[in-house]
Amino acid sequence: MSKPVLSVIGETQLELGSGDEQAFGNWRLRRDAGGIAWALLDCNGSSTNTLSEAVLTDLSKLLDGLESLMPELLVLRSAKPGGFAAGADISEFRDAGDQEAAAQRLRQGHAVIDRLEGLSCPTIAVVHGYALGGGFELALACDQRIAVDGAWFGFPEVKLGLHPGLGGTFRLSELIDPTEAMTLMLTGKSAHTKKAKSLGIIDEVTRERHVDAAVRARLGKKKSRDSRGLKAAVFDLGPARKLAANRMRTQTENEAPRRHYPAPHALIDLWESHGGDRDGMQKAEILSFSKLLMTDTAQNLIRVFFLREALKKKASGASGIDRVHVVGAGTMGAEIAAWCAIKGLRVTLSDLKLTALAKAIKEAGRIARDAHLSDLEIRDALDRLMPDPKQYGLADADLIIEAAPEKIDLKRDLLSSIEARARKDAIIATNTSSLELEGLASVMKTPGRFAGLHFFNPVAKLELVEVVSQPKTTKKTLSRLNAFIGAVNRLPAPVRSYPGFLVNRVLTPYLLEAGIMVDEGMDPFAIDRVAERFGMPMGPLEVADRVGLDVCLHVADTLRDALDKPIPGVPGWMRKRVESGRLGRKSGEGIYVWKDGKPDKKKDESKPSLPDDVRDRLILSMLNAAVECLRKDVVSDADTLDAAMIFATGFAPFRGGPIQYARQRGKEDIVKALEEMASRHGPRFAPDAGWADLA
Repeated sequence: MSKPVLSVIGETQLELGSGDEQAFGNWRLRRDAGGIAWALLDCNGSSTNTLSEAVLTDLSKLLDGLESLMPELLVLRSAKPGGFAAGADISEFRDAGDQEAAAQRLRQGHAVIDRLEGLSCPTIAVVHGYALGGGFELALACDQRIAVDGAWFGFPEVKLGLHPGLGGTFRLSELIDPTEAMTLMLTGKSAHTKKAKSLGIIDEVTRERHVDAAVRARLGKKKSRDSRGLKAAVFDLGPARKLAANRMRTQTENEAPRRHYPAPHALIDLWESHGGDRDGMQKAEILSFSKLLMTDTAQNLIRVFFLREALKKKASGASGIDRVHVVGAGTMGAEIAAWCAIKGLRVTLSDLKLTALAKAIKEAGRIARDAHLSDLEIRDALDRLMPDPKQYGLADADLIIEAAPEKIDLKRDLLSSIEARARKDAIIATNTSSLELEGLASVMKTPGRFAGLHFFNPVAKLELVEVVSQPKTTKKTLSRLNAFIGAVNRLPAPVRSYPGFLVNRVLTPYLLEAGIMVDEGMDPFAIDRVAERFGMPMGPLEVADRVGLDVCLHVADTLRDALDKPIPGVPGWMRKRVESGRLGRKSGEGIYVWKDGKPDKKKDESKPSLPDDVRDRLILSMLNAAVECLRKDVVSDADTLDAAMIFATGFAPFRGGPIQYARQRGKEDIVKALEEMASRHGPRFAPDAGWADLA
């Protein structure tokens, strides 16, 4: 008999059974002396388990072996320390073009999962870490689920333009309150251990060291699948289900319009038509999933998934950064410092004003609470964040981030002072949002260790960080900064110094064009609605108010003076509002009046209807700037550009990013539209020369 093979989670060993082992490709099967079989999922060549076609084929072979010699109990476990299974192999969904072939593959997958569910012996899924998508569906096919404390469950498929496709739609809605099941599937949110237990997803919560005992206590106990509650029985009736489905549709349409995001609406249709009818729902799930997979929305959202993965790869390696010093406790400096401390780094924060430091510590507590940290974790994070008015921490820091106001002379003076006191091997970075780095690097004696780290506001919510190089930045510095961004759970987008860098260069014309439209007498609410109907998370005028009209004005003036091509002018009303202190959300009024952190947006019925070209004036101004950035090598490739705009600004994800949208619409059509707008509105719309080279 072989020894138990144990994987390690931190300092905890996974209980994976014992006994002689059989290999079934990506699965291993062990039978112990007590009649328990342990089926261990261990995907070859990967640190993460996914439910690929090969994994399901191997599971079918394992089930063949079980059916010839049935155990007393079957346990499904992951041999990977990170978690149970992360879902389907998304690469198998890319560029899908044959709906019937996709449906047939799904039917084959369902047949395997159905076989698992139909075994005559009791089955238990023991879940540590995550069970997501197809991994969750695999666990649902078992009679019972034991969760190691800290496990979480979810169906993120909606974020890929899909819904569960391996039986999750009916198995989860059979297991728990159907409305709770639909909420999980419609939102893509996860249920962590406590919530999963209260919902009825899991039968028991235990510690890893007690897994073996918990499993053995369930020998001979095959849980009935017929013990559905009264509420589930009510929703088996068509009228009750129809009423609930209509409420779901209304709420979903507000969050994810059907014309842009068909998947959640297809899921509601599926449940309304077939809820309570397992066979009917299974067949409809397969057809619905395969149809959704063919849509541009799904293919673009799948592309976004891989864009994210590509940015993560840029963050590989060790940063060597454990101590961070942030200079400037304004909004951005305070949030950067708080986020770094929350992510486990030792942080010192300096500012000339003690009141700013006190406010920053208070804000750090709020950010930590919003990040759902426990009281103990919040205490530890705040212990790692040290107010440092005398800058004692600067000399010990591995990374110093300057986050002072956007005044070039002030920043130059600060950078000279920082360099004089910093360790020789420390990296020095600036969080400037628009100032070109060459002018800042000119005052430094060792510019090779100087670069930009452009975080976006709010730091805790916007994942992207531009890692900005200047001509003398060393490759080592950039590599360490990319790794640092990954270490604080953010996505690095490498760009070179350029007016506005990448994101602000692309976004600013969009914001200013909306401002010009207001100058022309158009209704701000109506302008924002056009952008929102295109798929932007909020309109350009609301964005400007949130960022701050003073910040927008500064960036616009900086770009206008530095670029060799025209951008929309700053409208006079914007300058007047900034001068009068009406800056947007932070002052309570800007373009809109703000109440409780939200704009009071109302349609002005006295304003005329919008012209037909409003959408193109907004969106194509961004696309034209994006093509310029590619032509000027501000960013290395179109994929990184699309990723940066999606993860920094929320550019309509279902469209795949600015360049992907341009390709799908057709560059000839876009160039023609730009030429027509240039003739009507001026040379700012002249097509960039880079359109000729766009593949």
